[in-house]
Amino acid sequence: MENIVDRQTVGISADILDRSLIIEIIRVTERSAIAAARLRGRLNDIAADKTAIEAMHTELDLVNINGTIVIGEGDNAAVAKLFVGEKIGTGNGPRCDIALDPLEGTTICAKDLQNAMSVIALAKPGSLLNAPDVYMEKIAIGPGYDEGIISLEKSPTDNLAALANAKGVHISDLNVCILDRQRHGKLIGEVNKAGAPIRLISDGDLAGVINTTNPYDTGVDIYMGSGGAREGVLAACALCCMGGQMQGRLMLDTREKLKNAAAMGIDNPRRIYNLHDMAHGDVMFAATGVTQGNLLSGVRFEQGQIITNSLVMRSTSRTIREVTTRHPA
Repeated sequence: MENIVDRQTVGISADILDRSLIIEIIRVTERSAIAAARLRGRLNDIAADKTAIEAMHTELDLVNINGTIVIGEGDNAAVAKLFVGEKIGTGNGPRCDIALDPLEGTTICAKDLQNAMSVIALAKPGSLLNAPDVYMEKIAIGPGYDEGIISLEKSPTDNLAALANAKGVHISDLNVCILDRQRHGKLIGEVNKAGAPIRLISDGDLAGVINTTNPYDTGVDIYMGSGGAREGVLAACALCCMGGQMQGRLMLDTREKLKNAAAMGIDNPRRIYNLHDMAHGDVMFAATGVTQGNLLSGVRFEQGQIITNSLVMRSTSRTIREVTTRHPA
């Protein structure tokens, strides 16, 4: 049984991907989330990640698409399933590129902390940034602001001042989400000196970016810092559907990383990517909570049933569906 709530619908344009895929991709994230949730709090992040990968691969291969994974678990030399370049789906449906993370926040799941989720995005071929497996500097805010008020070329203090001015508040009224890492020591110090409260998260910067789209519920106004480039593209897919602004810059700080990036067609290692550069066109995005979070409830195992909570979105319609599904146990 599914309970689906549409939060917003604005001017539907011509389809590129079949609308039926919206329900199909929810099923994909639901299956991987349920699999991971069975190992929630077991302090074994490797096992949780592995079972989520297996479940997502099995379910995704049943979807009527001719899919190619462009953001996945790694290259085919490192992983056996959901690798970059893998063809997946029945092969009978539309061609699409796929970005995915069966378990965003493996450590979060292992420790049963907040905001672990399973995510996937589908888009027309060529619509998603083919990012190498490196870190990415990121800054993101939600919808409702003039374009260009944030920039990686500005200092953190200047970005906070610009956002505060746009909101008509003081910097001290903003809440800044930052991944709790030693590399962010200087950033944290500057934000603290500027007077903005900081929410440090242990993992899961994808959730941190998505939380900026609904600050009234999540308490997050802006995301700053560096995290995985793969998560950056997935976050861009979500913001493409939900609205917001984001910039990313790949951290290519070794010769090997520069070489690998060049082989992928990245000729400007200092380029700043805007949201449209990372995800554009007809994008579908789905996320299912694994553990309890600000936007999504975690999987609940009850007598005779399993309850999942998901979001599924589409950029062309700007429709956001909240989906609660009751699965037989």
